Amino acid sequence: MAMDSSMAISNAEITVLDYESTGSLNGYPNEPWQIGVVSLKQGKIDSESLFESLLRVDPERPFNPHAPGRHAMLRSEIAAAPTPHELWPHIMPRLTRSPLCAHNVATEKKFIRAMAPMHKFGLWMDTLRIARRAWPGCASYALEDLIVLLDLQPRVEQLCPGRVSHDALYDAVASAALLEHLVGQPEWGRVTVGELAGL
Repeated sequence: MAMDSSMAISNAEITVLDYESTGSLNGYPNEPWQIGVVSLKQGKIDSESLFESLLRVDPERPFNPHAPGRHAMLRSEIAAAPTPHELWPHIMPRLTRSPLCAHNVATEKKFIRAMAPMHKFGLWMDTLRIARRAWPGCASYALEDLIVLLDLQPRVEQLCPGRVSHDALYDAVASAALLEHLVGQPEWGRVTVGELAGL
C-alpha cells in the first residue's frame, strides 16, 4: 500500500509495533529481545495480523535489572531466537509498505534503523503524542494507564489473552487500540495520516 499522507486514518492501513529491550548497562548496548506487530485496517485492528517474535541476545550478556518484561523466564528461548537481521526479510513488507506507529516512537525508530540501516522508512505516528492532544489532562500517558483510563483493556486482553503490559505483542495491540478508539471519535475520524504523523 502506498503511503498516502492525505488519506484519512479511518481508511488507511497502519502497522503498529513495539519492541522490548535489554536496557543498557555499562559496557553493553540496549538491544531488542522481542518484537510485536499488528495492523490497523480502515480504522479497525486486524485480528489476523498479530505477529510476534523473540530476538536473539547473547546468553552471556546481562540485562538491566530494571528492564521490564518476562525476559528472565525466556533467556534460553531468547538465546536461540532469530537475530534482527535474520527476521528482517519476514517482516520487511509490513514495515515498509504502510505508515508506522508506536507509543513513544524513539525506541522503535532506533531498533528498526539498526535492523535495516540502508532502508528509508515512511511516516511515523506516535500514540503518546496523539493521546496528549486527543485526551488532555490525563494523570498519566503511560500506555498501560491509558488503556485502563479509556476502558480499552478488555479489548486488548481479548486479542492477547494471557499477556500483560511490557510484552511486545500486548503493547503493540494496546497502541493499536488507542488508534482504533481515536477513529471512533467524531472530531478525529477524518484526520489524515499526515496530520497525525505531524503531531
